[in-house]
Amino acid sequence: MIKSIQLFVRWLEVEKGYSGHTISGYTRDLEEFTVFLGDSADVTTIDASRVRSFVVSLHGHNSAATVGRKLSALRTFFRYLQRRKIVNNDPLAGISGPKVGQSIPVFLTVDETFALLEEPGETDTFRLRDQAMLELLYSTGMRVSELVSRDIPDLDFNEEVLRVRGKGNKERIVPVGRPALEALTAWLPGRERLLVNRAARGKAAGTKALFLNNRGGRLTVRSVERFVRSYGERAGIIQIVTPHALRHSFATHMLEMGADLRSVQELLGHASLSTTQRYTHLTVDHLADVYDKAHPLATGGN
Repeated sequence: MIKSIQLFVRWLEVEKGYSGHTISGYTRDLEEFTVFLGDSADVTTIDASRVRSFVVSLHGHNSAATVGRKLSALRTFFRYLQRRKIVNNDPLAGISGPKVGQSIPVFLTVDETFALLEEPGETDTFRLRDQAMLELLYSTGMRVSELVSRDIPDLDFNEEVLRVRGKGNKERIVPVGRPALEALTAWLPGRERLLVNRAARGKAAGTKALFLNNRGGRLTVRSVERFVRSYGERAGIIQIVTPHALRHSFATHMLEMGADLRSVQELLGHASLSTTQRYTHLTVDHLADVYDKAHPLATGGN
């Protein structure tokens, strides 16, 4: 079992190009399954009854979404084993996951978004960098993990586009709006100074990272999340603001302004159109709200 998991993880890394975060999650779920079965478990003897017993053991201290995720990891694992002819049958073939309610993405209104983008001020040490990050997140709708992994060569000022490598190592080209390009132009001299200071301290200064921390190294996802949340609080936005909320806001605002679903799917890097379709619920709610406020008979008036 352990050897099969190691081969599977290697396949995810090399052939599928999955992110480190996804691979870590799959590994933890499979290790938990191994512990449940016992270290001596043989993948060729695992049947549906043992999988069902594992699922039953998860209920009570795991959410439906967590149970579904663990089943997804097992399903991917056993399909891999089948393709490699390590097992003959898929023990999860007749097992369905728990029903999970579809969550509505958290997004900002246009006014809240503009307030957030304008929040970095003169007293902020990295105002220009943070403005560029916020503008780029909202302009492209990319994930925060995609933002921090962007390098200088990914950005084409002449064509006004950015090369993004997303989930599954899939590459897409996304347009970059004028405000984001202007913010990036303002940030680049400060980026160069950070690299010079890094070199002066005897550190390697050859990083191509688009966004740097105060030591001249690549920014982390956690750092960006902390900055965005802080600016959201300062802007007086009631809900907790995350980089993902800006991604949701990008998609929602695009659809509200008439963008077609397929185009938004391509811009977001969604593999399935159904993932993008959840934003249509938001736009329908928005239109209903506008109707209720604007139509003279919507609220039973005369």
